[in-house]
Amino acid sequence: MRITILTIGSRGDIEPYVALSEGLSASGNNVRIATHENYKKLIISKGLEYSPLEGNPQEVLENEAGRKWLETGKRINPIVFMKRMMDAAKSIMPRLLDDAIEACKGADLIMTHGLAGLAAISIGEKFKVKVLPAYLQHVHPAKIYPSPMATPIPKLGSYYNLMTYFLAAQGYWQLMRPHINRWRDESLGLPPFSFKGPLTRQSARDYRFLYGFSPNVLPKAPEWGDNIHITGYWFLNKSNGWTPPRELADFIESGEPPVFVGFSSMTNREPETVTRIVIEALKKAGYRGIIATGWGGLGHIDLPETIYKIESAPFDWLFPRMAAVVHHGGAGTTATGLRAGVPTIVVPFFGDQFFWGWRVSELGVGPRAIPRSKLNSEDLSARIIEAVSDKAMKSRAVELGKLISAEDGVGNAVEIIDRLLQSEM
Repeated sequence: MRITILTIGSRGDIEPYVALSEGLSASGNNVRIATHENYKKLIISKGLEYSPLEGNPQEVLENEAGRKWLETGKRINPIVFMKRMMDAAKSIMPRLLDDAIEACKGADLIMTHGLAGLAAISIGEKFKVKVLPAYLQHVHPAKIYPSPMATPIPKLGSYYNLMTYFLAAQGYWQLMRPHINRWRDESLGLPPFSFKGPLTRQSARDYRFLYGFSPNVLPKAPEWGDNIHITGYWFLNKSNGWTPPRELADFIESGEPPVFVGFSSMTNREPETVTRIVIEALKKAGYRGIIATGWGGLGHIDLPETIYKIESAPFDWLFPRMAAVVHHGGAGTTATGLRAGVPTIVVPFFGDQFFWGWRVSELGVGPRAIPRSKLNSEDLSARIIEAVSDKAMKSRAVELGKLISAEDGVGNAVEIIDRLLQSEM
């Protein structure tokens, strides 16, 4: 079976699909991953076929429109968030969509990340090829929690939660509608989608869906049908064969486990300021730390001997050796932190990061999240002390880590995909 997987975004949006592709390839499928050039080396190293999609996500986040998008947070409504996302990405969109067409030629099945869903549906329609959404965030309405793009407000209850899915889907579609319909006409020769769009069709009970997260982190909602499959996380174990630098290993082993702080692909206009906040918070809390500079979320300034700086390291190796982890709350980083069995402190910048931060707190495996726009050394210090010293929180984190580690998300997904293909979906 020839399978093309469309995925766009930062590293956390790509690696789960590389892991899934390895599993699909091992089961006898020919898998092609279509994504940005940044990740070509990773994909080729796994023996997988690569197809390019326009765009460099780091450059998108570092230009002025990208920085405004990152700074949206939750201070303004989700429609503004989505509009700023479009402003950041619109220059690459026409070429990216055409690249997706090329990547899907000859495929028997198209699988797609959430942000590529509209392209996948259209290409599947044109080529008469099956499409299987495989998302890292849920999009099906649920009474028990809101859309990941909305602010969780438990006191507003189920009606609020259900409303957030409609608003998120329609807000996204209406901003995408002119671009997608123009592309459907000019590149695919297809009629336009209706004003309501195709996203409600995806929520229908007969539309097959995979969710690549843990049912122990986000259980299946009672109203979700049998067409929705929660497989467990799709982990890419990056530390296999990796040897840490001697200085890093020595630092970790020279005292009590440190606290990790890093914001991965999230950039800051003032990374030095954020770094000073982190240094002061660790000092006040009385804990050693490891900070990861990532794409610029933390700056390059002089550090005390109690803090060790890295650019990056495999989180699946690093996190289990930490006392707690502080990060932005991206779906992939959150998954790796939870599997490590250590308390998590989320500092969300935008988008679904607020949802995962809320979920971490609801599960009792981390303190309340601190929005990036409100980050200060006093609050971060208090959260670090709570995460490291709360024995009940630590115990819950360890237990959840064991549950997640026992899951076989990739294996479950491959089994479901094979079964669906045999039944013609």
